[in-house]
Amino acid sequence: MNKKINTQYRLKRWLGTALAVGTAFTASAPVAVAADLACSNITIISPYPPGGTTDILARLLAPGMQKELGKTVIVDNKAGASSNIGTEFVGRAKPDGCTLLLGNNTGVVINRNLYKLHLDPLKSLTPIGEVAAVPLVLYVNPGKIQVSSAQELVDALKKKPDQYSFASGGSGSPQHLAGEMFKQMKAVNMLHVPYRGQGPAMNDVIAGHVPIAFETTAVLLPHVKAGSVKALATTSAARTKILPDVPTMAESGFKDFVIENWYGVFAPAGTPPELVEKLNKAVNVALKTPQMTRALEQMASSDVAGSASAFADFIGKEAPVWTDVVQKSGAKVD
Repeated sequence: MNKKINTQYRLKRWLGTALAVGTAFTASAPVAVAADLACSNITIISPYPPGGTTDILARLLAPGMQKELGKTVIVDNKAGASSNIGTEFVGRAKPDGCTLLLGNNTGVVINRNLYKLHLDPLKSLTPIGEVAAVPLVLYVNPGKIQVSSAQELVDALKKKPDQYSFASGGSGSPQHLAGEMFKQMKAVNMLHVPYRGQGPAMNDVIAGHVPIAFETTAVLLPHVKAGSVKALATTSAARTKILPDVPTMAESGFKDFVIENWYGVFAPAGTPPELVEKLNKAVNVALKTPQMTRALEQMASSDVAGSASAFADFIGKEAPVWTDVVQKSGAKVD
């Protein structure tokens, strides 16, 4: 976890800000509930539709947590408004450890800079434990732009500054903001083309309608192997096992360009510390199950198991970084 936090500090230095780390989760006073889980079923809310990364992680996590806690753990999808509906649902739930959120950086720290939310996730949620941290890949359609490295892409963009565009699953998504960071770092121009989801964005890059994009490693891997896209660089701190021949952005001349889509379990603010600790242990146990271990390896996820307080500290440092990226990019809700 310390390695991951240090990575975010390096990213903050690149952004050239001196933002205080005062943005952190502030839980309300704990309510008088028992120190044990007073429910037969624990519900993990997935704020996205079935089949996506968040939903898959929640369903892989549930059996391990169920075995550790001795409670039935179910997953309920409450999708909509870029995960805001499900996130707010958990933020309003009783802080008894029985209603949890499988959230990510988009819903917890990015959306608060893009939407007028009824609840601020940083105040309405309590971090329980991180589940995954998945890097992105900068890739192109090889038939539309003939480059073999990130630096060659920079050269092409500078040669024809008004010709190229990049796709993302929507304004304010990590994939969009990665593109904006790429532009800012090398002073190049690309027109952002937002889609309603990463799937349609990637499909249009493969079809050649948009030549450039960022996508998560596991999702992109089959298309890289098929030759329908060309992977130029990963946003991980080190090369990934599933794309070992693809250099990192840092290796490609983009110093400190490290971005990961992270996912974690949250409870409503005010959840008693004893329950937070109990749930954190269950998350960490679930991360070590064979099914979960295989899935995280396939996603090229970093090892993120750790305490609830470490996860909270990480998010406290992460939030101002993404706030600054959103402000510099001028990202707006589609």
